[in-house]
Order: sequence, then C-alpha cells, then structure tokens
Amino acid sequence: MADEINKVVILGSGPAGLTAALYTARANLSPRLIEGNEPGGQLTITTEVENYPGFEHGIQGPEMMDVFRRQATRFGTRFMTGAVTEARLGKRPFELMVDGKMVKAEAVIISTGASAKLLGIESEKRLMGYGVSACATCDGAFFKDKEAIVVGGGDTALEEANFLTRFVTKATIVHRRDALRASKIVQDRARRNPKIAFIWDSAIDEIFGDPKNGVSGVRLKNLKTGATTDHKTDAVFVAIGHQPNTALFKGQLAMDEVGYLKVKAGSTYTNIEGVFAAATSPTACIVRRSQPRARDAWRRSTRSAGWKRKKPAGDDFAHMPNFILRGLKVRAARAHRRA
Repeated sequence: MADEINKVVILGSGPAGLTAALYTARANLSPRLIEGNEPGGQLTITTEVENYPGFEHGIQGPEMMDVFRRQATRFGTRFMTGAVTEARLGKRPFELMVDGKMVKAEAVIISTGASAKLLGIESEKRLMGYGVSACATCDGAFFKDKEAIVVGGGDTALEEANFLTRFVTKATIVHRRDALRASKIVQDRARRNPKIAFIWDSAIDEIFGDPKNGVSGVRLKNLKTGATTDHKTDAVFVAIGHQPNTALFKGQLAMDEVGYLKVKAGSTYTNIEGVFAAATSPTACIVRRSQPRARDAWRRSTRSAGWKRKKPAGDDFAHMPNFILRGLKVRAARAHRRA
C-alpha cells in the first residue's frame, strides 16, 4: 500500500464523504475512502431520519448510512478502516498516515465534518439517541406534547428551542451563565415565545433514564451556589456548538478562527491545489448542502488526478430532468462570474 498512488483519497465517511466516493467511483477513479473515528458520521447517532427525500416512511440513521455505503461500494469505492494521524500536503503525491500505514494520493477530498460538542458525562453517552440529542431538527418531532431541555446560550441553542416549540409543550433553556451569548434578534424571539423558559447559572450533572424508556429527568447544579435540584424532562438537546474535525490540517490548509476550512468562493478549492473540502466549511456542514459540495469536489478531483472526461458517452448528468440541468447551468454561470 505504501508504494501505491491512489488517484483520489477521501477522508470521512459521512454523507459528504460517501457522496464524493459515489461520484469519483462512477468516474472510474477507484477512490479509497478512509472511514475515520466515526464511520458513518453523526447520522449514526441519530435514530429515525424522516426529512431526507426518498425514504417515505423514514429510516434509521445507521441504516441510512449503510445504504449510502453499499451504493458507493457498488461502483468500486475501496474502504479503509482507521483514522488519519498525519497529513503531508506539502508535496505530491500527498502522503497520509493512517494508523501507522502510509497512503499516497494524487488528490484528496476532505469531508471530515464537525463533531457536536457534548457535556461529557456518562449518562449523556448512554442515552444518546434515546432522549438525548444534538439535533432538534432531526429528533424534535419525536417529543410531541412533551417537555424538553436545551443546553446552551448561543444562537444555536435558542434556535433549537424555538424550533422545538412546534412540538413540545415547554422548552427550558439551561445556561451556565446569567446572560445569553446569542444575537439580540434571536434572544428577543426566544423571550417572546411563551413555551420557552430559562434556568440560569446552571449545568447538567446527571441525566436520568434508560434506553428502553428514554429520558425521565436531569439533575441540575447551580454553578454559583453549588446547590443541586432535580428537574423532570422527556428530552435533552445539547446545543453548545460544533468543533470541526480539522486540527490535523493546521498550518497547512487555510481555516477560520473556529477551524472550518476556507475554500474559494463557489468552489471546493482549498489553498493547496489538489486538496478539496466537502462539508468542512460553515456553509457545507449539513446534509442538504454537503452533497452538491461533494459532487463539486469530485469534478475538481478528476482534473487533479489527470482524468479527462470523454464526451458525449457516459455523461453522468444525461439522466437528469431538464429543470435540474438548467439549475446547474445557472449555478455554474454565477460561480464563473464570482471567480
């Protein structure tokens, strides 16, 4: 493996990584996908997914990612278990160390995504997916006519709480300070919502419940007085931010102060030719945006890998409806003008 030079190596096996794998495999680039520490990404800790097109009756998160994986495998994607521990992007071919093994590549697509910041307590891990969640959009509908707690004090937490009030009878925001960090307009919207309550200067010490029956309550600790109180709830939504999984590339790839990779406007280009980013920038961290970005990364990587598309045979877009093709042409024209 150390002597083999892969045309394309994809880092990450979430929706974006598997989409990139599907397209590069269909382009006969025989991609190698390195699964990372969380094979399948964050969807593997989600129970039922009901808002993804094509699954009329919903689908379990892990099952959905298995479907993605089988589809990519069908076209020749080669999977490698493990995580990249070192990336050498300063020379070609690129060199990646995967659990002590060297992997070389002409082009690299980074789709390592971001991980939700969690509380770090044992009961949170045990009940994740059974009443504990990091995504109100994904799981909020399961708690119709019940009560929920949202942990956090920024825009994400307040927006999650506002969304939850479509379903729950009450959403209580638990914040470790006595003032919110969210923008003023988001704060005002939350304060006006009669279903939203606040508990200040507090943190969750323990989450009560079991996987069979779900969450039944939490133990809160007042960070100023040290006093603890038990609070009944049916769900806990952790909304204290996300951490992009890009620390490996610091000093090599341009990124913002949080750690999201910077790409050229309207593209997946990073500051290193041949290295592309999908779902590792703020505008691509959700499923509905990650697929177009992953597809774009595929297009760029085919060029970087020295592969030229033959026309007109084998056009991947020939089966698409005209309205989709028109939309793609409009987006391409806008991107060209921005460039």
